[in-house]
Amino acid sequence: MAYIMLTLLIGMVLGVISVASNPSPYFAALGLVLVAGVGCVVLMGHGGSFLSLVLFLIYLGGMLVVFAYCAALAAEPYPEAWGEWSVLGSVLGYLLLVVGAGSWFWGGWYEGMWVPVDELIEFSVVAADSGGVALMYSLGGGLLVVSAWVLLLTLLVVLELTRGLARGALRAV
Repeated sequence: MAYIMLTLLIGMVLGVISVASNPSPYFAALGLVLVAGVGCVVLMGHGGSFLSLVLFLIYLGGMLVVFAYCAALAAEPYPEAWGEWSVLGSVLGYLLLVVGAGSWFWGGWYEGMWVPVDELIEFSVVAADSGGVALMYSLGGGLLVVSAWVLLLTLLVVLELTRGLARGALRAV
């Protein structure tokens, strides 16, 4: 399981590199979805399953609204992709930076940090976040439903604003 966590953390670093190196909002949003998904899986592996689910839904809902704004305001007919030389150069620069930082701090890493909560089950009495789940459903259930409706309404408003050049409220002047 430690190797799975190591693979997920490497995927998270690669997703952060893809977000940081891409000037186009389309491909940067794809990298951000990758980082959000892998980060929530890492959090779930360390015992926060309900927290990772709520974080994933809230993060992707907010990110979808921001992506709609960015895509509407930065409308490029031919956006730069990951295969372009300028983007590839920054990806290689960030990879060299990560490898350099990893080799510099290699002596301070310990294998015990990558052990997920399932392998330490004999030391626990209750699951990692079961108390938070009960509290969220008993006292915060209505707030979750209201938050989901607000995110859906915001998404529909953004999609209506950016519907097209002639029909939407945001027009290129």
